[in-house]
Amino acid sequence: MESCFHCGDLCNTTIITHDDKSFCCQGCKTVFDILNENNLSYYYDLEHTPGTTPNRIEGKFDFLDNAQIVSKLLEFNEQETQIVTLLIPSIHCSSCIWVLENLNKIHSGVKTAQVNFSKKTVSITFSSTLITLKELAILLARIGYEPYISLEDATKKKTYVDRSLLYKLGVAGFAFGNIMFLSFPEYFEVHEFWLERYKYVFRWLIFAFAIPVAFYAGIDYFVAAYKGLRSKILNIDVPIALGISVLFIRSTVEIATDSGTGFFDSMAGLVFFLLLGKFFQQKTYAYLSFERDYKSYFPIAVTRLIENSSDADSAGVHTDTAGVHTDTAFAKAKTEEQAQVYDLKKGDRILIRNSELLPVDAVLIKGNALIDYSFVTGEAAPVTKQSGDYLYAGGRQQAGSIEVEVLKSVEQSYLTKLWSNEIFSKNKQSVFESLTNQISKKFTISLLIIAIVASTVWLFIDAAIALNVFTAVLIVACPCAIALAAPFTLGNLVRIFGRHKLYIKNSSIVEQLAHIDTVVFDKTGTLTTSTKNTITYEGVTLTKEEKSLLTSTLRASNHPLSRSLYAVLDKNNIQTLDDFKEEVGHGITGVINNHHIKIGSYGFVNTLHHPVEKELRKTTVHISTDNQYKGCYVFYNEYRDSVKQVFDQLKSTVNIVILSGDNDGEKDYLKTLLPPDTTVLFNQKPEDKLRYIKNQQKEGKQVLMIGDGLNDAGALAQSDVGISISENVNIFSPACDGILDASKFKDIPKFLALSKKGIQIIRYAFVFSLCYNIIGLGFAITGNLSPVVAAILMPLSSISIVIFTTIATHIVGKKLTRVQVESAFAKADPTYISES
Repeated sequence: MESCFHCGDLCNTTIITHDDKSFCCQGCKTVFDILNENNLSYYYDLEHTPGTTPNRIEGKFDFLDNAQIVSKLLEFNEQETQIVTLLIPSIHCSSCIWVLENLNKIHSGVKTAQVNFSKKTVSITFSSTLITLKELAILLARIGYEPYISLEDATKKKTYVDRSLLYKLGVAGFAFGNIMFLSFPEYFEVHEFWLERYKYVFRWLIFAFAIPVAFYAGIDYFVAAYKGLRSKILNIDVPIALGISVLFIRSTVEIATDSGTGFFDSMAGLVFFLLLGKFFQQKTYAYLSFERDYKSYFPIAVTRLIENSSDADSAGVHTDTAGVHTDTAFAKAKTEEQAQVYDLKKGDRILIRNSELLPVDAVLIKGNALIDYSFVTGEAAPVTKQSGDYLYAGGRQQAGSIEVEVLKSVEQSYLTKLWSNEIFSKNKQSVFESLTNQISKKFTISLLIIAIVASTVWLFIDAAIALNVFTAVLIVACPCAIALAAPFTLGNLVRIFGRHKLYIKNSSIVEQLAHIDTVVFDKTGTLTTSTKNTITYEGVTLTKEEKSLLTSTLRASNHPLSRSLYAVLDKNNIQTLDDFKEEVGHGITGVINNHHIKIGSYGFVNTLHHPVEKELRKTTVHISTDNQYKGCYVFYNEYRDSVKQVFDQLKSTVNIVILSGDNDGEKDYLKTLLPPDTTVLFNQKPEDKLRYIKNQQKEGKQVLMIGDGLNDAGALAQSDVGISISENVNIFSPACDGILDASKFKDIPKFLALSKKGIQIIRYAFVFSLCYNIIGLGFAITGNLSPVVAAILMPLSSISIVIFTTIATHIVGKKLTRVQVESAFAKADPTYISES
């Protein structure tokens, strides 16, 4: 079977031969012609079959006729020049970048285009007199790069990038270098003429460099220490702020009294390395969004139907006993307008086209509704609705256009109420105490006790040295090394996780992962893959003619189950139907040479029997030919290859729970994959999942939630750590703490084990830091801490901790890589593991 020259898909149903090349559809052929006509055929030289099949876009971008919506999307609009940045999910290779940045060759209205590959966006500057934003979107869609425009694009605010940490790091680094340079004569006790003459200039220059370090670069530690003390918490910032204060005050006194050069070099180094650790800790994945909500999923606008007043009287408009407006008018009695979803109010009539999403709770007025709620509830099978039925926001229509009446505004709909739950405003980190802060309590108390005892002893030996000993203890034991251990260890692990396609929101999540004792899985889209189904046939074997009639009829249907079944059946002997009829929500009928076939629900294909309860609990497509029932195809969600392996690895360390919004039709099969006594709950609504996790936490459990859909958003937010499984990490995923590429599902146990290894590394680093503190305290307590000793010990301790944590995390990270390489070899050669 031939492959499409443009997109590479197999030409299953149609082969279009054009210019000695094969195409799977008219869309791919059209893209080829567009690129060829504009001398952009080099697109195919960069990558083999780089394109994607264009979707049908009739009416899809009509909302861009609304000037108010366009104004919210544009980033610049002056003197007939407009700039817009659009998300293009289908960007995937160098050919995509090249053709998008050469849009000006396809349309003269486009001035420039710049692609951000990591964010999958393209920023386009165009002339509003030559091409409108709507025409630009249609152009992109026609060449296979359909822009994704959501409600979030219209409501997002300009993000303020806080660069203060970078500025403070720069100030501290600049001051640290200069202070060290100016301190060299003091270090080596140079007594030549120039030192005796200029040492005061050097010292006061050092003081000048130290002021912005203490009062600007280090100010955050004082603020954090003050907040901690006010809350009666001894966090790590308390001893750090104490150390900076003592360093600055003692050094200033020494310079002012000409008794020494002070410890400004140590203070600047301390602040610089601490800020470096904080900067490393805050570094994350700019191209991923961890705070997505319904706005990222909802359309920016919908088609609102306005009833013409002149036609209303003759249309027979009335209100039934249920209070729902019905009418006998046809669509021509109404005019259409594109309205922002936030402008919709109760009573508005809106048109929802095939594959469009319903942004509000509404009642069905006209049309055949087949609603896919899988992203909201987790239930895999589409639901058939009749006129007068209630439709929930978040469902996707899959059977032509429907007319609905709005019952609630966007903010009041069932789905958006999920985001009003208090859990979405709660900061998880505020209730999680890090290992560093746990250690800092004991460290701070111990440090003060040692300083007081040592200075008290010196009061009886030599009172003049007692104050120096007290300050020296606070200086040399400042917990710089302890403060750096966690940021560098966890930061390195975040990078390692990222290389293996688990993208963590921030480094503290890794530490929280190490404490997990309960893992909760969603089923649909998490344990199962959204891209494949397992389909089995149960019944009388079909003849060759019946198989041909079946595939020919399925080919004409656009129902998702029809498409899935057609994709796995033999495509031989495809014929043109003499007649085809589809009854939405029931089934389809096909006729060839007076032979009839019915495909659909049990009741539709065989009215003489009643469906069996067992059959109702499965997703099935039943078949009858010439009024004789033949059997059914049973659809099973295909579980990811490594599901049982993951459960087997997790069962010894954590409790496993399955929460599914789907029915329990696959309960028996799922239990064969799970360890005994695993909690499995079906028909779970979003609020049920959230409530279950909250109850587990009340019992002292540390919960990791792994889900995929909008229905999991509350549970992901409530859990101690929420990870979203995604087939494409750049497309919509609910608010979460981490995004895991679906291909790496099998590595979940390894990620949990690696996070525990990270905590061990931090503890080893604390022990390492304690050894340094003991050495430093030896100098401080004996009254022998000089500026040069502090200048050596303090930076050395920081650098050694950074080196230790980097090497240690690199070693444990290599283990994860080695396991994956071995797994790859095992797949290629089944004898690999047994032989090795």
